[in-house]
Amino acid sequence: MLVRAWHRTYGLFTTISNCSNNYGPYQHVEKIIPRQVTRILSGEKPQLYGDGRNVRDWMYVEDHVTAIWAILTRGRAGETYLIGAEGERSNLEVLQDILHMMGKDEDWFESVSDRPGHDLRYALDASKIQRELGRKPLHTNFEEGLSETIAWYQQHQSWWKRQLK
Repeated sequence: MLVRAWHRTYGLFTTISNCSNNYGPYQHVEKIIPRQVTRILSGEKPQLYGDGRNVRDWMYVEDHVTAIWAILTRGRAGETYLIGAEGERSNLEVLQDILHMMGKDEDWFESVSDRPGHDLRYALDASKIQRELGRKPLHTNFEEGLSETIAWYQQHQSWWKRQLK
């Protein structure tokens, strides 16, 4: 609201973006995909909140960055753009993909209590950014992006282990 107010009041060139869930290299280990991968690499079972039916639209980080650049360079002042990847998956599906790719049984995880207020679904309509800026995600194969992400965490253990301290 403050950004919108500054645009209206002072004519400041502003844009707002809202995005779906990101994944990819360098993501902090507190996030769901790095957390699951690093637990497995550490010999621990990954943990799933509740029943895992929570759905998110997963977007590879490079697609998010290029969308932000499109908004900054071609977006209209005062506008809000929703950045999505049309890649909805439940947390359970994501975890089972990770387990499969890392050579574990798809039921090799611990169920833990769901977080209070955990939203069931995050979804956005990215048609505006597609229509106005011609932006569509390039990394639409989730399994491929997830495999690259897992490989990155396998190859950069010293980086993410520092994050756990």
